Amino acid sequence: MRRFECASPPPVVRVHKLVVRSRRVTYHPGMKARRIYLDNAATSWPKPEAVYEAVDWYQRELGTTTGRGAYREADEAAHRVRSTRERLARLLGVAEPDHIVFTANGTESLNLALHGVLRPGDHVITSVVDHNSVLRPLRFLEEYHGVAVDRVSCGHDGIVDPQTIRRAIRPQTRMIALVHASNVTGALQPIEAVGALAAEHGLMYLVDAAQSLGHLPIDVPRTGAHLFAAPAHKGLLGPSGLGLLYIAPGCEQFVRPLRQGGTGTQSDEDRQPDSLPDKYEPGNLNVPAVLGLGEGVSYLQQLGLEQVQRQGEELTARLIEGFSGIDGVVLYGPRDARRQVGVVSISVAGVDPRVVAAMLDSSRRVQVRAGIHCAPLMHRTLGTTELGGTVRFSTSVFTTVDDIDAAVEAVADIARAMVVA
Repeated sequence: MRRFECASPPPVVRVHKLVVRSRRVTYHPGMKARRIYLDNAATSWPKPEAVYEAVDWYQRELGTTTGRGAYREADEAAHRVRSTRERLARLLGVAEPDHIVFTANGTESLNLALHGVLRPGDHVITSVVDHNSVLRPLRFLEEYHGVAVDRVSCGHDGIVDPQTIRRAIRPQTRMIALVHASNVTGALQPIEAVGALAAEHGLMYLVDAAQSLGHLPIDVPRTGAHLFAAPAHKGLLGPSGLGLLYIAPGCEQFVRPLRQGGTGTQSDEDRQPDSLPDKYEPGNLNVPAVLGLGEGVSYLQQLGLEQVQRQGEELTARLIEGFSGIDGVVLYGPRDARRQVGVVSISVAGVDPRVVAAMLDSSRRVQVRAGIHCAPLMHRTLGTTELGGTVRFSTSVFTTVDDIDAAVEAVADIARAMVVA
């Protein structure tokens, strides 16, 4: 009988030979209890207290679905969900809350946009800067559905020149899909200029705002985006397991839903409703996450996105300045806090980034992301693939100057140890 092996052995971590003498890194036992979390590009932590309270309150007090009951708690749940859509609409600068569709996560939002719009024979333009949540659906559509894909390059600063996109446009081009901020370098892309290109050529335009929404003011109509996607759990400070896709009015006729099912509306029909948001939201919503997201958005609006952006730029500038003065550290991306969000990637003395990340956590409890960050084309462009990617530091509204200084000091200790060894 044939035996199927479903599990693969864990990958072997190639430790640089210099790491053998890493005991030279200064160890501060007093720091061990303080968690310095700088992995907010993966998911933000901590959340505002109101986010935790909203999720707990829903589970204990409401505990019901939306659109499927006529009793008080069901009405309250529906009201709270509607309130979250309205807060998001204000945040995005749009007038149509019902055109903000909730999904399972940012990845599903992007899949809905890509699979929902593209058809065999279409051509789409994306970039090497984009995340696998765009690259992988496009590769699938390319291999199985006859969709042609161009992946344009970027400059040494990690920023795409709109003219490279212009040159890639063909008669068959249907869509431009572009990330707003790189999850590797933080580099902000010229989404408004690209939106003008899309409008000039009558193309559908998808913006992936996973790393930007919640970190700086964004007026979606000004970007020209027809489809605007983001997760709840990053800059928006909401819970995991929720995403959003804004579909500009009129564009829903071009976006085929990926799922069908019960909505609690038009239940006497066996066809999916065409009205939004029901067209794209079959089944039960993740209501506790929606309520938590509403509180995350409210918190950001109380702070003011301009203030959030200023704080992020100050912290990012401090990281860049600190790392720039350390021998053996290489910085990637714009190296300019005004041209990137709070994401900074480095390498340290040619050491495997996973080793560096482990040392940061064990010595100072500095928690970062190491590796390819689901952006393989970006690393090929940066020349960091063979190294195993980069060490990524990412901030949030709860990051402090002390957190930044502790991270820089910890990296300096590791780099000194590598150089001496």
